[in-house]
Order: sequence, then C-alpha cells, then structure tokens
Amino acid sequence: MKTLLSKGSTNAKTIKNDYETYILYMSPFTQNDKNINLCPFATNGCKEACLYSAGRGSFSNVKQARINKSNYFVNNKEGFLTQLKQELSKINNKAVKQNKVVYVRLNGTTDINWSKLIDMRKYSNIHFYDYTKGIKRAYNVKLMNEHTTLINYTVAYSYNERTTVKDIIDLCNNGINVAVVFNCTTLPINYKGIKVVDGDKTDLEMTKHTGVILGLTAKGKAKKDSSGFVINL
Repeated sequence: MKTLLSKGSTNAKTIKNDYETYILYMSPFTQNDKNINLCPFATNGCKEACLYSAGRGSFSNVKQARINKSNYFVNNKEGFLTQLKQELSKINNKAVKQNKVVYVRLNGTTDINWSKLIDMRKYSNIHFYDYTKGIKRAYNVKLMNEHTTLINYTVAYSYNERTTVKDIIDLCNNGINVAVVFNCTTLPINYKGIKVVDGDKTDLEMTKHTGVILGLTAKGKAKKDSSGFVINL
C-alpha cells in the first residue's frame, strides 16, 4: 500500500488551511470487503449528500484507491495501523525539526474513533481534528481534553436530521462546535441564538473557535436535500 495520508493540497478545502495539513481518505459506509460500516452514525440524509464522490473523488482511480485503503483497514487492521503510525511519526519528526505544528484529519470520509486506535499524544507537533455525527464521541473527546489525557485532538459535531435544537444548544454551551450545512447563498450571523462562523473559510475553523456553529453552504447533491440534513433558510 502506498502512503495512506494525502497532503491537504489535494483537497479544495484543506488547501485553504493556514498550516500544513494531511488527510486520510477511505471509502465510507460499508464500501469494503467485509461490509463493515466505517460511518456508524451516518443518516440517510448524510449518505445522500456525502461528498465522497465530489471533486477528485469522482475519478474511478481515486475511488478505487479509497476502497483499497478501507479494505486494507478491515482485512489487516494491524498492518494498516502500523503503516499509519509510521507515516505520522515521519510527519511529526519533520515538524519537530522545523519547529512547527502540522494538522492531520484522519476522517476525510469516514467516522472512525481513531483516539481508541492510536495514541495521539505521541505526536507532539501534530494536531488532529475531525468531524463526527456521534454526539457521545464529541463529548468524550472534550472530556479527555479537559482531563489532559488527550490535548491535541479537536472534534466538531456534524448536524444531521436526527439532531435537535436542544442538542445544538447543549453542545455549543459545552464548548463543542457544531457543523451545520445551510442551503443558502449567504450564511446567517447566528442560528437559534448561537454565533455562526464561516466553516468553509478553511478546514481548520473548528480549531479556532469553541461553542459556535460552523456554517457550511450546501454543495452538490446536498442542495437538493429534503431529509432535514440540510437546513433551508
């Protein structure tokens, strides 16, 4: 298997990041040999609006490469994790020498709890970040950070049709950012009394704010969503 991590310059959003970024793209849901769901919290709206096939993901060779990574993960998790850790160590060691921080997003198109699979604390100059549709996972990462058992991992919760207004308010009040897709041309200044920041500005906006809504404008198939995954303004 070639490198698992791709440079952020390969993604239309991460290329905007202020810091060097790496991202792991795999095939989502059950698109692997063992039909294991790598997006366990996915909703119907999420599946329909998934950006898995957007941009470079629309090319057959890119799709196959992502499927190959997922198959590697489900068929040989030990080998996959060994390679991933080696790549992370190489990135971290280089960042240490250059005295800089590098950002890594391991869930490009999946929702895997990586904090249970790798010890992120070993990579002193890497800041990990992800989106998740698992409310409990978002809270757990927040708690781990508060207790200093994990201090270099930021997770934003992704709004979907199962999310209630109370969920949004509670998450934000607890300092957890909530990513919300709006079907609009101009993002609102606030939503349900909560500040909205432009989450499309860069992929690292979640690491710059706490307790806000990361507003994202609907793209591709999401513009035609009728499930409630996208909020129409």
